[in-house]
Amino acid sequence: MPPPPAPSTALLTDHYELTMLQAALRSGTAHRRSVFELFPRRLPEGRRYGVVAGVGRALDALEAFTFDDAALAALDGVVDAPTLDWLAGYRFTGDVWGYAEGETYFPYSPLVTVEASFAEAVLLETVLLSIYNHDAAIASAASRMTLVAGDRPCIEMGSRRTHEEAAVACARAAYVAGFATSSNLAARQRYDVPTAGTSAHSFTLLHDTEEQAFRAQVDALGVGTTLLVDTYDIREAVRLAVEVAGPGLGAVRLDSGDLGVLAHEVRAQLDDLGATGTRIVVTSDLDEFAIAGLAAAPVDGYGVGTQLVTGSGHPTCGFVYKLVSREGPDGSMVSVAKRSHDKISIGGRKFALRRRDARGTAEAEVVGIGVPPHDDGDDRPLLVPLVRDGEVVGRESLDAARARHLASRAELPAAAQQMSRGEPVIPTLHVEGTVEG
Repeated sequence: MPPPPAPSTALLTDHYELTMLQAALRSGTAHRRSVFELFPRRLPEGRRYGVVAGVGRALDALEAFTFDDAALAALDGVVDAPTLDWLAGYRFTGDVWGYAEGETYFPYSPLVTVEASFAEAVLLETVLLSIYNHDAAIASAASRMTLVAGDRPCIEMGSRRTHEEAAVACARAAYVAGFATSSNLAARQRYDVPTAGTSAHSFTLLHDTEEQAFRAQVDALGVGTTLLVDTYDIREAVRLAVEVAGPGLGAVRLDSGDLGVLAHEVRAQLDDLGATGTRIVVTSDLDEFAIAGLAAAPVDGYGVGTQLVTGSGHPTCGFVYKLVSREGPDGSMVSVAKRSHDKISIGGRKFALRRRDARGTAEAEVVGIGVPPHDDGDDRPLLVPLVRDGEVVGRESLDAARARHLASRAELPAAAQQMSRGEPVIPTLHVEGTVEG
């Protein structure tokens, strides 16, 4: 039996998109060919690069963007009857181009280009922005964490620190940006994100003694499990852990205190007890700076929660969705742009490539206006087809997005690895092309 249809996403939008539609339908401009662009005017303050995430979720949302009976009933009194009749038959039939998931981005990167009638494209503004702004913020923070963690795995464990649905999206975005696993089982079900987890302090407190708790966990999960050793006395807990599980114990977890100092002490104790292969996993409000600070400590993995799911201080990316070109009275396309102070947009349909030197190191984000910029042979085009004539063509696996991210990040200049505040690691260059027609 086929799966049930996905719930409609059509009301994940703002009221004014529907009133604009009504006015455009009445004025006769609703069906003008239009090009909308989703882009950032700047990176979050101090960041060197950003990471595109949420592409797959946005494509799912676009496919489910139809106005069913319940959605139409909710709009009674919001728009008039002719507009409701038009919405009843809404299906997106245009084209969408965009940066592929996992790609790095910079100020004014044309992350998404939507080409359709004004009526079809304007309705997608809020749902696209809400997905991209959230998921890219998480992936951008996650990328900085995995970058400084190096070969040590990062575990996403922030579900309890955010909205329940945001938690699933966070796990997905973190995996794209290099996290090894998540604690979130819905992310495992929906997106095949690998999951991991063992026990919390409550499990230890449930038992009469710490030894009983450790024995129960090892009996159930095997000696490869991770034992939480900071409920009471850490040194005694480490001794008990090795006594119960033997020198083959998988890992111990530290969740409080001076993690760097404790890791050194626990490593020495484990080695003295013969548990030289037992790993040390640390948690406790880690961010990229804390992870970098533990680089010299004998830590084997990091569990990250609150700071990840809040974007490590930047919970949104500031993406905007603007009309950049529309059909004129004679049928030709006319570039349009917003000129408000500090909120400008750049008119015209955009094309983008990553300019690289002969060694493959990125030098600039080159954005062509009207026509694609020249590729000198070392460059890499950035826009890929996502939707063609209303049909999704750009869906791919999370592992493909994950691999793309690692490759895209690796081609950035070495300054991208710095955690200190700074300017974008490469500049964005706009190149004027031919007049649109």
